[in-house]
Amino acid sequence: MNGRMFTFVAGHRGPWRIERVDVVAGEPLPPATHIDIVNELLPDLPESASWFVRGVTSNERYVTRDERASLRANQPALGRADALCAALIPIRKSAAWWDLAQDQRRALLEEQSAHIRIGMEYLPAVARRLHHSRDLGEPFDFVTWFEFSPEHATSFDRLVGRLRASAEWTYVDREVDIRLVREIPVG
Repeated sequence: MNGRMFTFVAGHRGPWRIERVDVVAGEPLPPATHIDIVNELLPDLPESASWFVRGVTSNERYVTRDERASLRANQPALGRADALCAALIPIRKSAAWWDLAQDQRRALLEEQSAHIRIGMEYLPAVARRLHHSRDLGEPFDFVTWFEFSPEHATSFDRLVGRLRASAEWTYVDREVDIRLVREIPVG
């Protein structure tokens, strides 16, 4: 098993109950009530599932050395006992985004949009893991998993609101924001 590969399976069972689904841009996903996280890339949709999204964790592509050090020093681990809330946010960016050179994407992401700086303001309250999906041929380019305690839900809403108001987000052509509550305790 490769610890970097993940499948988020939506259906009628799993430790995370879906509280709400907001289609921010593009097409919705089929209805489901729960999410299960499998630490591998499932080749096929399980029989009882409605849909799945898959991704692979990778190196941080747009961060500087100092930003990486700060993220590593302040980023909490996933699976904290008090993190009863989560958000699964798959995103696809437009062809115009991918037509930009790497340095142009970095400039839009951080110099113009402050994506990394904004995200760091919410650490350690919000834990996150980014999954890359584009090179797998998936319908989304990125799948981001966030975990936080209930008292930080409003802060998390502010975080995503600020990111969606940025220049970078004008390149997003599909985004589904799935909010969840953990039903099965950690451990």
